[in-house]
Amino acid sequence: MSAVTALAAVMVPAPRPPVDDGAVGVLPQLFVPEACQWLSTTAGRVATDGYSWMQAVHWVAGSGLYQPRRHRSTGIRAFNATTLHIAQLLAELSPCFPGVIYLQRRTGLCERTVEYHLAALRETGLLVYISKGTRARGKSATASEFARMIPPEFDQALGIRTKLRDDAAPAYTRVMTGVADAGRELMAKLGKKASRKKRRPRKASSKAPVKGVRKAASGASGTAVSGGSRCTPMQVGTSSSTTAGATTSPPENKLASGEATSPTPKKPNTPTGGPRKLNTIGRRYQLGRELTQELDWLRGCSVPRIAWVARDVADAGWTVADVRGWLHMRGEAGRVRRGSGLLAVLLAGAEKILDTPEKRASAIEQWRGAQEASRRHRIHQVRARNERFEGDWTAPASHTVRRQVEAAFDQVRETATGGRHQHQDHVADDPAAELELSEQALADLRATAAGELMGGETTLITSLEPDMAVRIFGADLVRRAKRLASGARSTNMTYGRR
Repeated sequence: MSAVTALAAVMVPAPRPPVDDGAVGVLPQLFVPEACQWLSTTAGRVATDGYSWMQAVHWVAGSGLYQPRRHRSTGIRAFNATTLHIAQLLAELSPCFPGVIYLQRRTGLCERTVEYHLAALRETGLLVYISKGTRARGKSATASEFARMIPPEFDQALGIRTKLRDDAAPAYTRVMTGVADAGRELMAKLGKKASRKKRRPRKASSKAPVKGVRKAASGASGTAVSGGSRCTPMQVGTSSSTTAGATTSPPENKLASGEATSPTPKKPNTPTGGPRKLNTIGRRYQLGRELTQELDWLRGCSVPRIAWVARDVADAGWTVADVRGWLHMRGEAGRVRRGSGLLAVLLAGAEKILDTPEKRASAIEQWRGAQEASRRHRIHQVRARNERFEGDWTAPASHTVRRQVEAAFDQVRETATGGRHQHQDHVADDPAAELELSEQALADLRATAAGELMGGETTLITSLEPDMAVRIFGADLVRRAKRLASGARSTNMTYGRR
């Protein structure tokens, strides 16, 4: 026997029984510490395809050289069918970029169990990290990327020869060049296992088979169930005695006409009476949910709490329209700190005051009438505002200047209509004499207009007629206002303060 054959016989024992805590010792060379579970620090070689990698996985599973309980107290006890199933799923991925959620969906396992099996594959050198996934707060989680590896113990046990295609390449890029004669038979067996698809392990049934003899309800002992005779598709055995009583088959004429009915009619699976009728609690929750959606000051409140607050009116058969009609009569607060508390105060005794459907309908009509009146008032306000701002004239921002301009307009109207300040034979050329404005008022108006021009505001001057603006403010201020107004429409000039 050659040295390679002897080494393969020692390192590849026959399939072993389930491993207990005190089972056969583990070769320390097969366990890979956490620091060596990266592609840059691994001692194995990258598997060229999923088939060759599954050969190594089946070799590790059948060798019995891995016992995780020796190195840590948690996790799986040893390689099992679930580990092989997860490895087969990883062999189908290219690149090997699985997520824990993906493996949960494919295997039906919980997150912790999937992580235990992945840890077992890493500790045996079959998987190494290329990049580790992250779970940062406020960011989406990323999955880890693995590289499928063949541990060096597998090559040593089967006498596989490897070499580097490029001397400058890393050691994990070694490729297989041959296999010893003693390891060819084992390699063929591992190839058959790798080609077979490993199905998802089924859970053990909680129903135990019937054993022994069962006694009837009367106390008499019955015969044992025979294993060969079955009378129903559910694999129920026949017995010499039964507690169901004697049953007779219907006559053939009724069977032919279809009039025979089952002695125990089945209930329909779907209700035929329409939607399910809510009980008391359901009506409370329905009203609470509708109130949180209809009332703005109840947005964000807990539906169960609102349902508890409105339990009395809900039990009385109120709808959300009835509640809104009552709140209109009761009066709502403008500022709400705690919506559930305010609702509890407003609904106190409501079901006793509006105790009939007619009273609640009247409250609803009043509320809807108020809503319609409010809508019309808002429309009127919008129209008035649009008509006010659609004109060419805009009132000055300063209240003092606005009063002075209105006074000037009033005097102009009196002069135009032949008022008391109108001179019948002569109209003075001086604007102060025509408008009956004092020198101080004109000086204040011109100073205010000049100050607004310094800030880029031309409303006071441009709001008047050109001739009137020249007589009041002077040609210089009017010319400056026109320049600023024309420059405001240009993209080369900006107004404002620094």
